[in-house]
Amino acid sequence: MNDYTVRTIRPDETRAAGDLFRSTLHLGPVKDDEWPYAERMHQPQRGIGAFDGELIGTVRSFDTELTVPGGTRLPFAAVTGVGVRPDRTRRGVLRAMMRAQLDDFTTRGVPLAGLYASEAVIYGRFGYGAATVTRDFEIDRRRAALRPEVPAGGEVSLLSADKAVERLPELYANLLGDRPGRMTRSPHWWPGFERALRRAEAPVTTVVHHGPGGADGFAQYTVDRHHWSQPSEMDVWHLEAANDDAYAGLWRYLLGVDLVDRIKVPGRPLDEPVELLLTNPRACDTVSVDDGLWLRLVDVPAALAAREYDGEPVVLEVTDPFLPANSGCYRVCPDGVSRTDVPGELRLTVDALAMLYLGAWRASALATAGRIQPAEPKALARADRLFATTVAAWCGTHF
Repeated sequence: MNDYTVRTIRPDETRAAGDLFRSTLHLGPVKDDEWPYAERMHQPQRGIGAFDGELIGTVRSFDTELTVPGGTRLPFAAVTGVGVRPDRTRRGVLRAMMRAQLDDFTTRGVPLAGLYASEAVIYGRFGYGAATVTRDFEIDRRRAALRPEVPAGGEVSLLSADKAVERLPELYANLLGDRPGRMTRSPHWWPGFERALRRAEAPVTTVVHHGPGGADGFAQYTVDRHHWSQPSEMDVWHLEAANDDAYAGLWRYLLGVDLVDRIKVPGRPLDEPVELLLTNPRACDTVSVDDGLWLRLVDVPAALAAREYDGEPVVLEVTDPFLPANSGCYRVCPDGVSRTDVPGELRLTVDALAMLYLGAWRASALATAGRIQPAEPKALARADRLFATTVAAWCGTHF
């Protein structure tokens, strides 16, 4: 029998919940001068806590939207702040909080949820799967020159911190596009951005690109230069571009910043063609390839029906132990998705379905790894085509 209860966090408990989460990451409590930012990041009625007389665990979310293949944006719960006090772990506390949160999503009709995993072994058992893949790369600026055919781009201008806080929410919304995995940024995301911008150790530079139709891209970066005799590094925080000219124009600017030896760019799409801009593509090194957004299909039939497909039908047999109402067979084809009594051609758990959903992983690759069991092997090729996307899935918004 559990010796704790799980309930919604009250407004007067929000700061304690935030501090508990920080402690699980081995960080100190939020400082008084940072609390005005942190408080605005907590959406009311979206925090859940576990209590055994005092707070021992917490998880929260905020409401936003996620772009799925085909360009539709679905209601999406961005899950964050997940932590259990170290002296109360391995007692089912996390499972109970995840149960309460997913039940809440189901009740409110939220078909998708997602998170960034601090540890990759935790969330699969709750139905989350690694649905996007990112790469970190570095550019040796001293060896990096743009090819002559790279578009010239438009004009660029710098924004002060105050102007960046004011203008970037609207600009980001206009640049969102229809790449699978992209998410809108709610009013509860931007306070964290502002806190990072204003409290960064090195000055943050915001540059906006302007095309014929107005602002169509922006980038943010810092430059770490501790000593004039040592190599300096540019850290690119954000880079958003609506078109090829804006992308090339922003890179033309970044590569032209003086007193920079190396440019570090984390968490980018796998298909980003930055090497192709350079006369020497080896000036760009891939440092790592990592899991990005972990996705949870809360409402499997609604989520499957919302995205686009190309190819011949396939019948999936989905198992969802945590939300058993999702379990069953689904006929998936370009004309629609429906439950069926026809036996499944491909059997998979809901976390593997999440990995397939945005197109980041091929069904055949998941089968090779044992994540999909093919009752009909020929169905793998059909599923590969059916779930494929023309661009790599990428979120680009950490939370």
